[in-house]
Amino acid sequence: MGALAALALFLGFLVPYMLYLNHQVGTRFGQLQWQLPTRVYARPLQLQPGIALTGDTLKSELELASYRDDGVGDRPGSYARKGNQFMISSRGFNDVGGVINPHRITVTLNDGAVASLRDRDNKAAMKVTRLDPARIGTLYGRNQEERELVRLEELPEKLVTGLQAVEDKDFAHHFGVDLTGVLRAIWINLKSGDRKQGASTLTQQLARSGLLGIGKEQTYTRKFKEMLYAVILEARYDKRTILETYFNQVYLGQQGNQAIHGVAAASKFWYGRNVRDLSNEQIALLIAIVRGPSWYDPRKNPERALERRNFVLEKMLQNNVLTQKEYEAAVKAPLGVTKTPEGAGGNRFPAYVELVRRQLASDYSNDDLSGAGMSVMTAMSPSAQAYAEGSVSAVISSVSSRRRPALDAGLVMTNVHNGEVVAVVGSKNYTEAGFNRALDAKRPIGSLIKPFEYMLALAQPGRWSLATYVDDSPVSVILGNGKRWNPSNSDNQSHGSVRVIDALAQSYNQATVRLGMAVQTQRVAELMKVLAGIDTGTNPSLLLGATDQSPYAMAQAYQFLASGGEIQPLRSVRGVLDRNGKALKRYDKAPAPAQEGDAIAARLVTFALQRVVSGGTARQLMSDGFGRLTPAGKTGTSNDSRDSWYAGYTGDHLAVIWVGNDQNKPTGLYGATGAMRVWSSIFKKLPTAPLQLNQRGLDWQWVSGSNATEAGCPGAQRIPFVKGYAPPFQSCAPAPEPTPFEDPNALPPDGTEPMMPADGQDVGQTGWPTRGDPARQVQPMPQNVPAEPVGQ
Repeated sequence: MGALAALALFLGFLVPYMLYLNHQVGTRFGQLQWQLPTRVYARPLQLQPGIALTGDTLKSELELASYRDDGVGDRPGSYARKGNQFMISSRGFNDVGGVINPHRITVTLNDGAVASLRDRDNKAAMKVTRLDPARIGTLYGRNQEERELVRLEELPEKLVTGLQAVEDKDFAHHFGVDLTGVLRAIWINLKSGDRKQGASTLTQQLARSGLLGIGKEQTYTRKFKEMLYAVILEARYDKRTILETYFNQVYLGQQGNQAIHGVAAASKFWYGRNVRDLSNEQIALLIAIVRGPSWYDPRKNPERALERRNFVLEKMLQNNVLTQKEYEAAVKAPLGVTKTPEGAGGNRFPAYVELVRRQLASDYSNDDLSGAGMSVMTAMSPSAQAYAEGSVSAVISSVSSRRRPALDAGLVMTNVHNGEVVAVVGSKNYTEAGFNRALDAKRPIGSLIKPFEYMLALAQPGRWSLATYVDDSPVSVILGNGKRWNPSNSDNQSHGSVRVIDALAQSYNQATVRLGMAVQTQRVAELMKVLAGIDTGTNPSLLLGATDQSPYAMAQAYQFLASGGEIQPLRSVRGVLDRNGKALKRYDKAPAPAQEGDAIAARLVTFALQRVVSGGTARQLMSDGFGRLTPAGKTGTSNDSRDSWYAGYTGDHLAVIWVGNDQNKPTGLYGATGAMRVWSSIFKKLPTAPLQLNQRGLDWQWVSGSNATEAGCPGAQRIPFVKGYAPPFQSCAPAPEPTPFEDPNALPPDGTEPMMPADGQDVGQTGWPTRGDPARQVQPMPQNVPAEPVGQ
C-alpha cells in the first residue's frame, strides 16, 4: 500500500509538472527566435581589364576575405597563384543589386593592372566580375552570440550523419531519452577509463542549451528536467525540426564575450570557410568540439583536440560515414584551423564601423540594427584600409621622439568617382575603439583652406586666371576694431609679384590673403558650408586656415576638387539587406553630374595642385617616385607646427591625413614632413590610376609675362585658361613688368565688386555669388589666432 501511495503521489506531482514544462516548451521553444547579429561587410572586389591592381594587393584582398591558397583554386573560397596569374573560385553572395552567383575565374595581371579576365569553365573573356566581400564588423544585440542560420539541406551529409554516429546513434528511433544508449555509454566509459562516450541524446543536448541554458552546474534535478524536456520536444516536433534546430543552436566556441552558436558560424570561426566547403577532417573536428568547446579548443589545446578528432573519424569509419581511404587521408591531416578567428571577438575596424553606425543612424536605431540579422554592405576597401593602417603606424613610429609629445593621426580615404569612403583610421592604435580622430578631432587646417579661395577667384575668368599676377609683399588688413593684421610667409620673405598658380603652389600667405580679401572672406565661408556643411566663421584669419575642422570634413571639401566639380556626399554604406539577403535600403545612388562652371574651376585648381607636387611645397613626392601618377595635393601646417596636414588625390583615390597630438603641443612637423609622409607610404602600395586632367572647357597657352606667346619663348609656361579668356598673343619679346595687385581694402573704381562678364561661365550648383558689397571692413580676428600663421 505504501508503494502504491508513493507512486500515486509521484504521478500526482509529475503530471502537473509535465503540463507546466509542456507549456514552457510551447512558448519558449516553439516560438524560438534567435537574435542574429547584424554583419558589416566591405565592398565586393570588382575586377575588370584595365583596372589598377597589383599581385600583392589582390592576394591581400583575397586573404582578408578569408580565401585560402590551396594551390588549385577549384573549391569556393579558394585560389591559386602562379606569378601574376590567379585562379580564383568565388563564393556566391547577396549584394545591394541582387544575387551574385559563384564562379571560377582566371585573372592575369601586368604592369600594375588587370590585363585579362576569363571564365575558367567556358574559357570566355569577361568584361567585369565581383568577388564576395570580407566581413569587417558585427553589431550584436543583447545576447553576445555569433550565429548564422542554415537549413538542414544546406549542410554536408557527412556532418549530419557523422554527428549522429558519434553523439546519438539511435537518434532516429528513440523518444528523446535513449535508455539503451545510457547503458552503452556507461559500459564504454568503464572499459576505456575515460569519458569518451556521452549518454545524452541530441534532443537532450538541445533541451539543455535551448531551454535550460549552457554553462550551469549539472545536478540530478537539472538532468531529470532535461530528460523531461527532451521527451516533450520529441512529442511535439518531428526529427527534422529537432535536428535542424540543434545544428543552429549548438555551442561551439567562445571569443571574448561572443559565444559561437551553430555549425555555420563555427565553421567560419574555426576555419574561415562556409560550412558547405568543409573537408572530412574539418567536419570531424567540429563534431569533436561539441563534447567541450573549451576542453577541445584546437587553438589552445591542439593535442587534445587532435585525439578527440581522430576518435570521431574512427566512429565515422565504423558507421560507414567514411570509406577506408577517406579515413586514412583525414586522420593524417592537420587540424587546419585558422590562426585567428574570423568574424567574432569584436570589430577589427572600429573607426570605420563607427562611421557606418553614424551614417545609418538617420534610418535605423541601435535596436533596429543590433541582433536583427541584417547585412550592412559598406564601401570599405580592405587593402586600402590595411595600407592606411600600416602607413600611419610606420610613420608615427619613425617621426616620434622624446622631444615630441605622443603623436597620433586621423585619416579618411575616398573613391574620387563616387564619394565612397574606402578607409578610415581613427588612431595610431587603430584596432582599439576610442576617440575617433578621423571624425571627431577638430584641428586648425592651415593652408588646406587655400585652394577654395583660389577656386572662387578662378570662377571669375574675366578677372582671374592661373597666370594673373598677385602681389606677395607685406600686407596689412584693417580689422573691425580698427587694429591691423599683418600676416607673413612661412619663410619670412616676400616674393614680389607672382602668378596665381605659383602663389598656390608655394603656399604664399601674403599673396593668398590679398586674393582672399578680393573674393571676400564671407564667400569662402559660404563655399565651405556648401561643399562640406561646415561653419568656419568669417574672420580674415580664415584665409590662412584658422578654423578647426576634422579630417572627415576636409575630405568632404576636397572631394569636390578630386571628383572634378561634383558635390558628392561622402558615404560609407552602400546598402542594407534583411536576414534573407533582400535589399531594404540602398545608398549607392550616383551623384548629380558637375555643372560646367564648377567643373572648369575645379580643373584649374587641380592643375595648380599638381604644380604643388611637381614643384611646390609637396615636391618631395616627386623624389618618392610619384611623377607617374601626376597627383594633386596640398600641404597644411598650423601655427607652431602643432598640426600637420596633407590632402592629395590621384585618378582614383583621395586621402586627407592629420598628424598631431591631443595636447595641442608643437610637433616640429610641417605638412610635408608628417602627414604627407603617410600619404606617400600608402600610395607606394595602393594600386591607383594616374590623375588625368579633363580638357573640356580649357584652352592651353604658352605664357610669358601677361601674354600668350610661342612655346620656345624663354621662361614661357604652358597654362590652362577658361576657353574664351586666354590672354592676348604677343610674339616672343621681353615681358612687361606685371602690375601689382590692388590694396585688398581699396574699393574698385565704381564702388562695387567686379561682376562676371556677360558671357562668363555659369557659376553652377555651388551657388557662388558673382557680385556684392566689397570687403571694406572685416570681423575682428579671434584672440587665439596667432599673428603669423604658417603657410605650408
